Amino acid sequence: NEQKKECNKQFSKFIEKNYKKWLNEKDLRHRPYLTTDIVSEYVLPDIEKTDGPVFLFVIDCLRYDQWLVMEQHIKDLFRIDKSFYYSILPTATSYARNSLFAGLFPSEIERYYPDLWRGDDEDERSMNKFEKDLLQLQIERKKIKLRNELKYFKIIDPDYGRNFEQNLLSLKGNHLTAVVVNFLDMIAHGRSDSELLKEIAPDEGAYRSLTNSWFTFSYLIQSFRTLAKIKNARIFITTDHGSIRCMRGAKVLGDKETSTNLRFKYGRNLKVDDKHAIFIKDPLEYKLPRRGVTVNYIIAKEDYYFVYPTDYHKYLNYYKDTFQHGGISLEEMILPVIKMEPK
Repeated sequence: NEQKKECNKQFSKFIEKNYKKWLNEKDLRHRPYLTTDIVSEYVLPDIEKTDGPVFLFVIDCLRYDQWLVMEQHIKDLFRIDKSFYYSILPTATSYARNSLFAGLFPSEIERYYPDLWRGDDEDERSMNKFEKDLLQLQIERKKIKLRNELKYFKIIDPDYGRNFEQNLLSLKGNHLTAVVVNFLDMIAHGRSDSELLKEIAPDEGAYRSLTNSWFTFSYLIQSFRTLAKIKNARIFITTDHGSIRCMRGAKVLGDKETSTNLRFKYGRNLKVDDKHAIFIKDPLEYKLPRRGVTVNYIIAKEDYYFVYPTDYHKYLNYYKDTFQHGGISLEEMILPVIKMEPK
């Protein structure tokens, strides 16, 4: 664990030094792949090449170690190619998943499609209502013609998931189907709020084991088994961000309007120790929406989580040892992008 802590310390320094350069570098030979490249560099080239159906699964909050557990169950059914990319900052659904579907950074979505970038950060339903539209617009910008209408599903509960899985074969004539799976994010957030889940998954090994138990009996594994029977299908699996087990509190000051996330915040007059977080004075430098003239962002490094001075010790203890996301760490930022073809 000490080794991992040190890795994340160095990784945070590395991101602080290089991330802004990557945002302004168009040439993919001089920077790693980012969230904004996933659809255009992985999915769309295959859409043009294949006459079979293409499926894009975006599993919210999927860490690479969780994917390795899931992969064990399906590796005999598919030829699997693995690549990696860096999530944009903050590693939060409302920023990263919109960027993934749009192929644009958050400030660009706000600039070009203001109607599709609105809503409240705290409420993913309002911030991520337009994913299908953003994906459709990206496909049109890249001048790709689909054979039929883009299909999009967001699976929030197991009943809808089972229904999706039972009707999956009816999608085999469809050119591109995008599927958002929300369950892992719920496990991460649920563990923060449920003593029972904390007991079941006291550490990262047990967290992987919980993922394994879920996946083994889930509609998702059944969906993959069904897709394995469609001979010329291409299946892409990725995520918008991972999560990190937060062990250290960082005191933060801000006004009443400040956002409530534990690993990143935006607001006026934010103050935090720069050992614990990156302070973003000008959001546009990080290609983030401005949200007002004097609004800044802070993004947590390593395994810190933000705590206000009011009732400091109460919240310090309450959120210690919970899985969170939004910040800078290997577990949140380095993400798998998987391509599978039935054997």
